[in-house]
Amino acid sequence: MRIEDQPAYVLHARPWRETSLLVEVLSLEHGRLGLLARGVQGPKKQALRAALQPLQSIRFDAVLGGELAQLRRAESCDVAPRLHGHAMLAGFYVNELVMRLAPRQDPLPELHAAYGQLRARLEQDGPLAWSLRRFERDLLEALGVGFDWSSAADGEPIDPAARYRLDPQEGPLRQLSERSSQERRALATGTALLALAEDRCPGAADLASLRPQMRAVLLHHLGGRGLKSWEMLGDLSRPAE
Repeated sequence: MRIEDQPAYVLHARPWRETSLLVEVLSLEHGRLGLLARGVQGPKKQALRAALQPLQSIRFDAVLGGELAQLRRAESCDVAPRLHGHAMLAGFYVNELVMRLAPRQDPLPELHAAYGQLRARLEQDGPLAWSLRRFERDLLEALGVGFDWSSAADGEPIDPAARYRLDPQEGPLRQLSERSSQERRALATGTALLALAEDRCPGAADLASLRPQMRAVLLHHLGGRGLKSWEMLGDLSRPAE
């Protein structure tokens, strides 16, 4: 099957043999694809190599037959974000997350749009953690495993004053208040869940409460096998997570 002038974002690229690259992209109409880019070495191929860098927005032609598509052409649509520090680690995290969770050759236009929005936000001055939580929310929704963030699993409206555990299958479960302070800190606040539902950034403490619960949900869908980027981020990059 021929793929022509297809919009996509580059997720990952690695050398293959002496002159080629294996490239993972998130395309608009074909979902996550593996591309074999042959003969990308040499000074005349500099523009092509630049187009196949992670986070780059491209349009490409390819021939799909089996697991990998043979890349025929790729051109950059813009200049990829120039990221540093936490933002760079966040970009690595998002790419790894999409590669692990998005199925191959399954069109997910909502995920493609969410990735484009996240890519733009990585260069902005807003809270990086909020950008990541929004993307995680949108990723789960695009994969068909998202939640109604304004309602608990029992159908009751989310209480801003309550704390919740996110069950990967049932959604927000209200937790009793008779817990230690450490246990409560690992739970998401109702205010934070409502902020996700309304797409508005919560305060710092509420935003921080989303991280452990969202990670637990993602870990479930990852089959219990964590991400390399989580190890890279570690405690030093906690504000970015």
